Amino acid sequence: MRLDLYQAETARIANEQSALLILAREIMAQRSLSLLEQGGVLHALQVLIENAIGKAKHLLKARNELVPVSAYDAFIALGRLGEIDTQNLPAWNAVIGLRNRIVHDYMNVDMGKVLELVTSGKDKFITDFLLRSIDVN
Repeated sequence: MRLDLYQAETARIANEQSALLILAREIMAQRSLSLLEQGGVLHALQVLIENAIGKAKHLLKARNELVPVSAYDAFIALGRLGEIDTQNLPAWNAVIGLRNRIVHDYMNVDMGKVLELVTSGKDKFITDFLLRSIDVN
């Protein structure tokens, strides 16, 4: 897939999933989320994070860089190339770890921490990355 088309699709998905998290934030200002709504928050975060990992790897491939298997290493490589601020690597590591827990270690997801992440808007950097068009030429 052409990189410009891929980036357009990642932006569409980012807008869709971040809108769900904004809605969840608005609901949490009024009341607690139901279990179903909490599941929606987890899914939206999982999709956003996986989308960001995919974009990171596509950007590396488009630059003819080695594409690591590890999502953590993909963001380290983007930092080395100046595509992301290396000061944000701990935040990327944290959300990649969250995605791994949601998918593989779901019994150990701390929903309180997840809801705090969303309530505080600290997930916004993921959407910002996904919405930013990056030229690799």
